Amino acid sequence: MEEFQTHTLPNGLRLIYRPTQSAVSYCGFTVNAGTRDEDEDYSGLAHFVEHTIFKGTTHRRASHILNRMEVVGGELNAYTSKEETVVYSVFPGAHLARAMQLLGDLVADSQFPERELCKEREVVVDEINSYRDTPSELIYDEFESSLFEGCSLGRNILGDVDSLTRITSDVARRFLTDYYTPENMVFFFMGSTSFNRVRGLAERYFGHLCRPKKELSRELKPFVESFSRTVNRDTHQSHVIIGARAYDLFDKRRRPLLLLNNLLGGPGMNSVLNVSLREKRGYVYTVESSVTSYTDTGLFTVYFGTDHRYAQRCIDLVKRELKRVREQRLSPAKLAAAKRQFMGQIEVSTDHSENVALALGKSFLRYGRFDSLEEIASLMERITADDILEVANELLSEDRLSMLIYE
Repeated sequence: MEEFQTHTLPNGLRLIYRPTQSAVSYCGFTVNAGTRDEDEDYSGLAHFVEHTIFKGTTHRRASHILNRMEVVGGELNAYTSKEETVVYSVFPGAHLARAMQLLGDLVADSQFPERELCKEREVVVDEINSYRDTPSELIYDEFESSLFEGCSLGRNILGDVDSLTRITSDVARRFLTDYYTPENMVFFFMGSTSFNRVRGLAERYFGHLCRPKKELSRELKPFVESFSRTVNRDTHQSHVIIGARAYDLFDKRRRPLLLLNNLLGGPGMNSVLNVSLREKRGYVYTVESSVTSYTDTGLFTVYFGTDHRYAQRCIDLVKRELKRVREQRLSPAKLAAAKRQFMGQIEVSTDHSENVALALGKSFLRYGRFDSLEEIASLMERITADDILEVANELLSEDRLSMLIYE
């Protein structure tokens, strides 16, 4: 089947369509707005708007929105990141018009009634408190806040209790009007309905949306000095993050970094760090490395949790493995094996259709395309051992790395 088709409505809204033979369809909006687009006084606004966009429109009450897709076996969902908000639906394919009409209503006419905002504040406060009780998640945000200190990328997605109380219906509507604009969004679809049908419904339900494009203002502060900080949180075990700023979404060096990351601490049980810390020594249950990329910068981290008495040993082991990848070039056999594993994992992940649909929207928003497995494999095949060595030395040098410890 053809990989994807695209179309742009007269109002500037871009559509991306990917055909499948599944009876289940996915569609939604990927909005180029997130935590870093909030005013400083309204920390958590993007996430709160995502929560309350379902609480009533000009045409529907919250209860009507709640039931609209559920009664046909579908569902509505949404999430917020530092740079995107996604609102989408999963449903039996026969109910596409119902889903698109509802989604168009949400992004165009959400009203954010105060009585609903009051109730949802309590829900988000509970989410914040639950999050604070999970050190393995909290440490990521605290590390990122330190690494991007002084700019909006350092803000917590959930915000805080004080800022939530300042968010009114007018504030929420203004954020929606400013950022949920046709030129600032992508509509994605994945399913068996024809492209012409999807395009026609998009023109009917989204074509009327007419809001001026707001220019994004995403300031990035210069690099902060590397730091090493220990925070006493009276946790059952030590939680440790080691990392540094990395490459943005458009940097070609990001590809060898992704391959290196997968080799070091990716999901495979045979990752270098998992073998060293868990399989050989039994020091940890979880150790992982990750790469997060934004439009103008990025982040590489290694995380593990361990018994307090093993924390320093694990830190030393992680640093030893990072030193090894800076100094030792991968052999042709190991490089080929790393590429084979990485591509195999991507191929397996495509069996999760919802993730593929969400990736479809983000990829088109950022790159204006969606790469096939063959195209990804071709790009990965060009990566050399020297490329990986260069990235390792640039990003993982001892003086560049920062560390945060919870104990």
